[in-house]
Amino acid sequence: MAGEVANGEKKVGSVKIINTTYVKPKKSIGRKECQLVTFDLPYLAFYYNQKLLLYKGGNEDGGAAVEKLKDGLALVLEEFHQLAGKLEKDEDGVFKVVYDDDMEGVEVVEAEAEDVEVAELTAEEGFSRFKELLPYNGVLNLEGLQRPLLAVQLTKLKDGLAMGLAFNHAILDGTSTWHFMSSWAAICNGATSVPVPPFLDRTKARNTRVKLDLSQPSDAPEHANSASPAAPVLRGKVFKFPASAIDQIKSRVNNTNNNNDNDNKKPFSTFQSLSAHVWQAVTRARELGPTDYTVFTVFADCRKRVDPPMPESYFGNLIQAIFTVTGAGLILSNQAEFGAGLIRGAIEAHNAEAIAKRNEEWESKPVIFGYKDAGVNCVAVGSSPRFQVYEVDFGWGSPESVRSGLNNRFDGMVYLYPGKSGGGSIDVEISLEAKAMEKLENDTDFLLEA
Repeated sequence: MAGEVANGEKKVGSVKIINTTYVKPKKSIGRKECQLVTFDLPYLAFYYNQKLLLYKGGNEDGGAAVEKLKDGLALVLEEFHQLAGKLEKDEDGVFKVVYDDDMEGVEVVEAEAEDVEVAELTAEEGFSRFKELLPYNGVLNLEGLQRPLLAVQLTKLKDGLAMGLAFNHAILDGTSTWHFMSSWAAICNGATSVPVPPFLDRTKARNTRVKLDLSQPSDAPEHANSASPAAPVLRGKVFKFPASAIDQIKSRVNNTNNNNDNDNKKPFSTFQSLSAHVWQAVTRARELGPTDYTVFTVFADCRKRVDPPMPESYFGNLIQAIFTVTGAGLILSNQAEFGAGLIRGAIEAHNAEAIAKRNEEWESKPVIFGYKDAGVNCVAVGSSPRFQVYEVDFGWGSPESVRSGLNNRFDGMVYLYPGKSGGGSIDVEISLEAKAMEKLENDTDFLLEA
């Protein structure tokens, strides 16, 4: 059900905020709570995870599309009710996600930017223009103690609709995010129930109760760093690799692998090949010295790695950061196959035993990291080209573009998405310091230009 709480127009840049309402499950659910587990807790000091979907259409018929989205949201929240809840701490200081019928639900902002065309936004290579289309800029996940865990901004454009979303990353990862989005779209297209209900008992993956001395944003490490010197200006850019380019990258890395006296002749995957290609190019663009360290970080899905394995529909965070470190000189003096081998070795070693050991170490001495703590001179990969982001169709076609927001960006952050053209194409969204980005976008080897 949707409840109107605010109706005052406000201008933010080219966007006019029309009103704000709150949507919660259509039927009464009562009180539901679930403890946050070790896989969730490290993300409390990250920011809300923002996504921006741009649609052609969805702006006709007055506000009919917005009402359709809100009605569908009320239905899908009956299954995904944790997104309509809040964070709480129990008497032992253990975090949990709680939904109760008297809570507000999901925040939905309705807005207009009727002079802005979809094409202007899909052509945007950076990300600064997206700020006024996204809710909860600069909001820490820890603030879910007081705020909704999901905020949506629906902005009517001249020829379409911008859907800006902010998800509390302490309660879900990318797999769960896109499971929710596809379920919401299915309901809006007439499904009478969620095609694959979420598996909500996250304690089946880990059931250790961890007390954390966090209760307000000032307790988070990122808040402590806010007085530090200004960070260098970041530039963002999306590099669109068609399927033919991905095949070329994969072939190049694997040909080198086959020509070397390498005990492991198993071909490198698309992810390993592309990651090594990006790692090498970013290291080159940064002009690192041969003895400088560089770290590659991937946030790996552990649903099938844990023992016992969890279903794909597991709702929550079931990811862990996997790190591999080496000298920049080794990355630059070797073929990309070298980096691919390091990445593959780190991923393959991250089995159920390694995951359990990491959890036990963290539980014995919990450390809440800031979102930038991915390693020195890092390349950190989030999202996945396996996410079916272009199949999120609410009834007016697939998105023209899917992008990540401004939150949680740092020098070296990379998001991978499938290309809109499909067929194995991949969009690589990279944030780098301006000087390094200028070198990267002129790197013919990275771009596969002759």
